[in-house]
Amino acid sequence: MAHTENTLSSKSEVLIEKENKYGAHNYHPLPVVLEKGEGVYVWDVHGKKYFDFLSAYSAVNQGHCHPKIVQAMVDQAQKLTLTSRAFYNDKLGNYEEYVTNYFGFDKVLPMNTGAEAVETALKICRKWAYEVKGIPENQAQVIVCENNFHGRTTTIISFSNDETARKNFGPFTDGFIKIEYDNLEALEKALESSKNIAGFLVEPIQGEAGVYVPSEGYLAKAKALCEKHNVLFIADEVQTGIARTGKLLAVHHENVQPDVLILGKAISGGVYPVSAVLTNNEIMNVIKPGQHGSTFGGNPVAAAVAIAALEVVKEEKLAENAERLGAILRKGLNKIAERNHLITLVRGKGLLNAIVINSGEESDLAWEICLKFRDNGLLAKPTHGNKIRFAPPLVMTEEQIHECLEIIEKSLNEFK
Repeated sequence: MAHTENTLSSKSEVLIEKENKYGAHNYHPLPVVLEKGEGVYVWDVHGKKYFDFLSAYSAVNQGHCHPKIVQAMVDQAQKLTLTSRAFYNDKLGNYEEYVTNYFGFDKVLPMNTGAEAVETALKICRKWAYEVKGIPENQAQVIVCENNFHGRTTTIISFSNDETARKNFGPFTDGFIKIEYDNLEALEKALESSKNIAGFLVEPIQGEAGVYVPSEGYLAKAKALCEKHNVLFIADEVQTGIARTGKLLAVHHENVQPDVLILGKAISGGVYPVSAVLTNNEIMNVIKPGQHGSTFGGNPVAAAVAIAALEVVKEEKLAENAERLGAILRKGLNKIAERNHLITLVRGKGLLNAIVINSGEESDLAWEICLKFRDNGLLAKPTHGNKIRFAPPLVMTEEQIHECLEIIEKSLNEFK
């Protein structure tokens, strides 16, 4: 028996060591090696089952390996995978019609990754600024928020204040004004500071920063300020979109329709890289042939997968489920916090939540707690040192939420 256990543990170690030896060290994963996923569960290489409380950073909102989405991918992959955009294909137009109607926009520009979509939105915003708003060329500025996370391309890290993401990657791209998140006065001041403001790029909830939910009314008032100053309100819903927060989009909690919407992650249910920028004709029509593109953006597999993924959201009422279960999860976490001083704060919306651990940001305590969660059958990951994000797939049941709350409390109690 001891020999079998040693063999099992060494299987994980061998695979982890391979990544360390042959892969770039640009991630610090939790030490667990997964080989299978279904619904809310994942299994490691030894057959141990876990609740997934990260959902691949909200990419698998529809659950792991959703049969309808996987089938759409397999069917299309056996027929036609890629034409590039040199030719038309029989899937893209149907997808574009579906996704624009689904979110209420005239046009979509399809890309692959979230960061690509953010870059695309910034390019569209700048071009609109020069050709429609009349800002002098190369003078456009975009307002962003402190502690944002929009990706890690050179342009995006230019307006990040995460020194880990920035150090020794300069020189950086100009044209961004950073203001405090959830501060309408700061936004108004920035909008009034120059006639060259083209857009305001914002996460409706700052996910990577630790699930910061802004004050009620912030998004609606920010949108109104942007309208007053003829500035594009650009919502980065890569993580918060596709039912994660209890509405189809997080901005819908305040009945906001952004000028530009950025989507990624769960628009494919996590089975394929798909991202999208949606906006209306007067903005999107500034993009002409040759001015932006992607070999894989809008490929037939992506189109088929995204339609299936979005159908699942509606058919299975995932937004409603996230809203209901999120309230149960936060209530349960707050009760645990009353009994255990390790949780100092619970915050979130829908099934995008976080707990703040009673330690400094430099402490390893949140990491150690996540290792204990893993031991007890639940996978989560710290963000910004002392915060742990809880974002399970939206197909979870109430019974499973209570089971997870028991695991969370049991694990925390082991640190008393």
